[in-house]
Amino acid sequence: LKNKQKDKPQQCGFLTNLGTHCKARIKIGQERCHLHMAKMAKKGNKRKTNIFAGNDLKSKINNLQNSKFDGLAISLRYKKGELDVAATRGDGFVGENVTENIKTIQSVPLEVNIVGSANLFEAVRQANIDPVIQIACSSEEYGMVHDNEVPIKETNPLRPLSPYAVSKVAMDYLGYQYHQSYGVRVVRTRGFNHTGPRRGDTFAESNFAKQIALIEKGKQEPVVHVGNVDAKRDYTDVRDMVKGYLLAVEKCDPGDVYNICTGSTVKIADVLKLLLSYSKIKVEIKEDPDRMRPSDVPILLGDNSKFVAKTGWKPEIVFEKTMEDLLNYWRERV
Repeated sequence: LKNKQKDKPQQCGFLTNLGTHCKARIKIGQERCHLHMAKMAKKGNKRKTNIFAGNDLKSKINNLQNSKFDGLAISLRYKKGELDVAATRGDGFVGENVTENIKTIQSVPLEVNIVGSANLFEAVRQANIDPVIQIACSSEEYGMVHDNEVPIKETNPLRPLSPYAVSKVAMDYLGYQYHQSYGVRVVRTRGFNHTGPRRGDTFAESNFAKQIALIEKGKQEPVVHVGNVDAKRDYTDVRDMVKGYLLAVEKCDPGDVYNICTGSTVKIADVLKLLLSYSKIKVEIKEDPDRMRPSDVPILLGDNSKFVAKTGWKPEIVFEKTMEDLLNYWRERV
């Protein structure tokens, strides 16, 4: 953000599944968006960050992807006349297996999505720059959706059912508030489920793919452990999703909110069946009580008509290809 290029949308990236695909989508040095990333490193019980922008990223980007601190968010704050970069955690934990520990800490999404977003918006406001900021909100905000409310429009009531979903609601409305109060050009997108290569194994379809790959290599007994397989989800390939994000900053109205989704659902049980069809193994499917959520959303089916009308976006990668690529990704890594 220091470059103050007002004509370029800004992406403050972090090394999640979506972040790495956003990085691949944007041409470094010739990008329509100006990409910023930071690499975190340990220093005693503190973290230091190194920020790279523009062409500097070209020589650093591969190292960033292999960072041990995958998935930790970057927040920005205004300090002594300059933008400062800070890694956001919720618990103060510093250790080697950060991503494993982060899964069990409910405060982390609250810290990252709420405090991190507020820091970013306030830094932009105080720096007196005018980028377009796209914030990746979530379909999880809709939470408990009634039968007569599908497909879900942006106007649907928000009934979040998890701390993560609550944090996304707060992030969503912080973006709205900063646009209304200060004119910060925030575009809010509510992405429905998106998946593909590099998807973390905490998510059902990626966990299934990883288990299958492990079984194929004899590293796991021929049992696939599952949670609730009756839920229905609206899946978009992650590569189509990042195209949508780019279109959002180019064509959507700041302050407004848009669903990004396909408009069709797949039952989780059918996701597993599809993944197994790409393998020759014979397995037992076993329900694991530890994989059950205390409150799960039965169906998330989105209405993308508003976003499509504004941008012309449409998903191009079929779900079967997404699942095949995801399984092959895990086959190369287990």
